[in-house]
Formats: sequence, structure tokens, C-alpha cells
Amino acid sequence: MSLELTSESWNHLNLNVNGIDVHAVRQGPDNTDAPTLVLLHGWPEFWYAWHKIIPGLAENFDVIAPDLRGFGDSETPDSIPRIQDYIRDLEALMDALGIERAGLISHDVGAYVAQGFAQAFEKRVDGLFFFDCPYPGIGKRWVDASQVNEIWYQTFHQLDWAPELLRSSRDACRLYFQHFLRHWSGDEMVFGDDDIEIWVDNFLKDRNLEGGFAWYTSSNKARLAMIEHGPRPRPKIAARSFFLWGEKDPIIRAEWADKLGDYFDDFTLELAMGAGHFVAYEQPELAQARIASFFAPGQPR
Repeated sequence: MSLELTSESWNHLNLNVNGIDVHAVRQGPDNTDAPTLVLLHGWPEFWYAWHKIIPGLAENFDVIAPDLRGFGDSETPDSIPRIQDYIRDLEALMDALGIERAGLISHDVGAYVAQGFAQAFEKRVDGLFFFDCPYPGIGKRWVDASQVNEIWYQTFHQLDWAPELLRSSRDACRLYFQHFLRHWSGDEMVFGDDDIEIWVDNFLKDRNLEGGFAWYTSSNKARLAMIEHGPRPRPKIAARSFFLWGEKDPIIRAEWADKLGDYFDDFTLELAMGAGHFVAYEQPELAQARIASFFAPGQPR
């Protein structure tokens, strides 16, 4: 494992919550009254996807970056997870750490978790901050003629032999994840060769490929129903929300933010110009500044 991941500057936690072992990194000031931020990553990610913004945020916030179940160093259960499992994991993690309320920062898969948590536990949310957010308003556009070629991996991940294929060699695993990290970025070289190796190390850990792919098996039925019938109505999320969306994201397109008002009651949208899917990795200074401003003390809760 990279020394950068195991450095003493990272405070690693391992807790048993909701029946599984969950790993998280926690950093913050000595001030025990600092507001809490929980960072929820997407695929193909793990806690390290936030490493560029954690130190700066930790100067004023209690920052917790867990690995979702099946990702990073968190446990991969044998059963296929449901969205409720990820939500209950977050609830149990906050309970175990004595956190009553937190701001949720999320991306990709983590955005589904944040939205579900905000609906189930509204009073425990200090605000929602999203990067490139999948939400019901995207609807059938996932399979538009201009988009359908981008989502092939969501079907591939449901094949029983997909993890075995990618584990067949380090080169195969590297080729696969390098494609997504670089193709989905505004500037593909923001993920250098050393970054790619860290991702390969992570996904070659025991059952990490299965753990990440399980999300796509779990969500497939609902995704197909939305594509066929359109999104099901849901109450608007009341928590104030901020969306920092990569202008060049090819997989969750910025123009798809046009329906946010149908699903969020109080929101702000900003485009990260030149950025792709991984805004917090591509433009960490911008990401950190917007998060710190949005969750600054004195802001409405």
C-alpha cells in the first residue's frame, strides 16, 4: 500500500456498525465543537478520493470519510446490498461516533446514500453538498442515443465473471480503472501514473471488485424501471443543498441538472468549468472553498 495512504497524518478508524466492519478516516481540529462533515464517495472510488480536500477542511471541521460497504477497507458482505443498507450504515456510523447531526458531502454512488439519508433522517442533516449528482430528474436520459455508449460498464459489472476477468492480471485491472479515471476527467492527466497504481492496489484487495460491482446489481431493477417508465414521484428534499457540477462530466452530464428544482426545495447550482466527473480531485481548491463557505458557522441549518 502507498505510504501516502498509511501516513500517520491520516487517522484511520475501524468500527463494527450495522453488522459489518467499516473503515473511515477522521481528521479535525482540537475544538470538539467543530461542525461535522461526512464525505461519501462514489464508484470507482474509496476514501482516498477525498484526500486532497480533507486536510484543508479539517482545520475547521470534524471530517469523516468512510469507505462505503464493499469499498476500500470496509467489509464486503456476501449478500447484495440495498440502498437502505448503505443508509443504515451511515446512521450506525454516526451513532457509534456520537454524532447527532452532520453536513453530508457526496458524489456519484454516495449521492444516492445522501439523498436517502436526508429523506429518512432529515433532522440529522446540516446540509447537503453534491458533486455531479445522480438523481431522479435524469430519468430516461441515461439511454439517450448520445449517452448510451457511456453506461456499458453498469451492465458489465453485473456479470458473475467480471471480477475474475479484472483480477486475471494487474495490467487488466490497471487498464480498466485507468479508462474511467482519465476518460471521465476534464484533464485526463489529473490522474497520474502514481494515482492509477493506488486505485489498482485498492481494487485488487480481496472482494473489492465484487463490493463495488454489487451496487450496480442492487440498483439495476430500479434503474431499468426509471428508464422504462420515468422517475417515480418523491417529496422534495427540504435540506438546503449545493451542487458543484463538473462542466465536462461525460457520464453524469451537467445539462441534466435542469430538473433539480423538481426534487430539491432549496438549492444552489454552480458549474466547475473545465472539470469532469471528479471535481474534488480535479479542482480541490474550488471544492474546498465552496464546501467551507456552505457549511460555515452562521449559515442557516
